[in-house]
Amino acid sequence: MTRHERQRTSPGNRASIASAAARLMAEDGITDYHHAKKKAARQLGLPEHTAFPDNAEVEAELRAYRSLYQGEEHEELIAMLRHSALDVLDLLAGFNPYLTGSVLDGTAGEHSGIDILVFADSAKEVEIFLLNRGIDVSHVEVRNERVEAVLRMETDTADADLIIMPPNMERVSLKHHDGRQSDRIRADALRALLKE
Repeated sequence: MTRHERQRTSPGNRASIASAAARLMAEDGITDYHHAKKKAARQLGLPEHTAFPDNAEVEAELRAYRSLYQGEEHEELIAMLRHSALDVLDLLAGFNPYLTGSVLDGTAGEHSGIDILVFADSAKEVEIFLLNRGIDVSHVEVRNERVEAVLRMETDTADADLIIMPPNMERVSLKHHDGRQSDRIRADALRALLKE
């Protein structure tokens, strides 16, 4: 193995990239893990083909960063985002909604949105339901072939992305890009979490 190959796969490089990516996500509002890792590697002056840490490593660094530098302020933000998410879950109760993503796992920041999984026969049905209640929605680009549509609505704290999937997907265990299981909870579990 050449010195250059060792440098590309060094565990120290992975840790440095994870730490720098977490800082970029926390400070600059970057929400895409791959983009944050790529930018971090560039800032660190590492070669283009350096092995990146996985998302779980960056997420662990992001939690540590937020705990160390944003502490109580971050806890208050997460609580506000979770309360807004609960309002959306209650509103969409007839569509079997779940909270997922960074608001649930506690890594959300001031630039993060709220991710809600909605299992409905059609996105049109959800859109009409919201429009009948005077709630405007916009369509967001879909990045997964299993997702029928993504509707974005405003809440009092952040935009909420309603990820519309067919009802038969509700029992399917969804995974992150790196293979980790994607957690999700219903309104009752979120209420309990907010009381802790």
